Amino acid sequence: MSNVLRNIPSVNDLLESPPLRRAMEIANRTAVVSTVRQFLDNLRHEVQTAATEVDLPTPAELAERIARWITDDQTPNLRPVINATGILLHTGLGRAPLAPSALEAVVEIARGYSAVEVDVDSGQRAQRVADVERMLRRLTGAEAALVVNNNAGATLLALASLAAGKEVIVSRGHLVEIGGSYRLPEVMEFSGARLREVGTTNKTRIDDYRRAIGPETAALMRVHTSNYAIVGFTEQAALADLVDLGRKHHVIVIDDLGSGALHDLTEWGIKGEPTVASSVHSGADVILFSGDKLVGGPQCGIILGGKQHIDKIRKYPLMRALRVDKLTLAALYGTLQLHQSRERVQQTIPLYELLSTSMANLQNRAERLAPQIAACAAIAEARAVAGTTYLGGGSLPMQEIETWCIAVRPAKGTLDGLAKSLRRGSPALFGRIHKDRLLLDLRTVFPRQDLELVEAVRRLTNETLEQEMVDRSPMPEPDIEKPSS
Repeated sequence: MSNVLRNIPSVNDLLESPPLRRAMEIANRTAVVSTVRQFLDNLRHEVQTAATEVDLPTPAELAERIARWITDDQTPNLRPVINATGILLHTGLGRAPLAPSALEAVVEIARGYSAVEVDVDSGQRAQRVADVERMLRRLTGAEAALVVNNNAGATLLALASLAAGKEVIVSRGHLVEIGGSYRLPEVMEFSGARLREVGTTNKTRIDDYRRAIGPETAALMRVHTSNYAIVGFTEQAALADLVDLGRKHHVIVIDDLGSGALHDLTEWGIKGEPTVASSVHSGADVILFSGDKLVGGPQCGIILGGKQHIDKIRKYPLMRALRVDKLTLAALYGTLQLHQSRERVQQTIPLYELLSTSMANLQNRAERLAPQIAACAAIAEARAVAGTTYLGGGSLPMQEIETWCIAVRPAKGTLDGLAKSLRRGSPALFGRIHKDRLLLDLRTVFPRQDLELVEAVRRLTNETLEQEMVDRSPMPEPDIEKPSS
């Protein structure tokens, strides 16, 4: 063991190696020195506690490992990726990409000062959402509108401002949980409102709401179950009936639409998704939905409704904590401008461009790209296959969409290993594993990314060979905390 320990290089020897000299160009020297010391301390511990004699990597291999580790730590996790999962509204990959005009609006506002909360005519303070509110009123027919950080924030704010200390009646079939452990009953409790459940999971009639209304009732709430479906022997009260009941008893109706369709989506293959305008037309007092799903804009929550209710929400203290910044407002306004024309929506908003791509187009691209990927040394097989994907993983999971994919199998190793290597590559490429193949789904890949997709696999070949040379020693990489530079 002592001989093995003597063969471990010193900190200074490793710092003089070319890989670690290069590492000090991207991370400060103190962080690099600390990392090398931690690495060597852990390596000595591995040698001393190993049951059998350990074969050490060479000093050059150790230096390369440490340098690569430091370099990886300097690469931000938030980076552009090629989404080949097929999931158009992928929460982990940022949901809807922004339209070029929305991006231009963000850049224009971000590069200097802007009139966020000042009226250019009077010079006096003004509402920061005035432009967006005007556009939302025009698109939906609502009297007034607000924008907050996301739809969960919109729900919390609406309940806290309109129903704190009182009851909100909700069907048991609408008590949703979405990603990140967001549960409607818990949000309602946090808001100060009291939940009153009615009906059953699969059947809730208008009479159930009628019998539950009492002196403590502040609101009736409908929640669109966009991330699951109850099928079979089911029934739910219509929104128009809820509105009629609410007006008779002077109780407001809150309609949480979730994804928020501004158009009838049937021609894009999305069925049964309620539109915001239909909710407004039905007379809902307050309507909540997301800006980064079917709207195709930035992450935000949109609140529409009658002016008296929106004004009350606007003045509630929590509003300031949940308000959005100038960049979100610029991106949202740029996106909403496109929604004024259905034709522009399909041609310019990325979500709808991808939805509109024909199967013939996808098949042609898949059949053209598959042989190029199959020619890469790290790939054993790549072929074009038809398939099915979904609009969203956590939202609209029942909306199946036809697609074409490139089904890939690695020449060596596992599918998980191949998928991980592609995710860590440059550009980062995300696919999905299905039936013993890695699928690169072109439904979510923009045509301009086709060459990048192939190049990502080709680069993987070269990187894999280099990595195998560095990692051929069985010595495990020490499990220590990465440095901060």
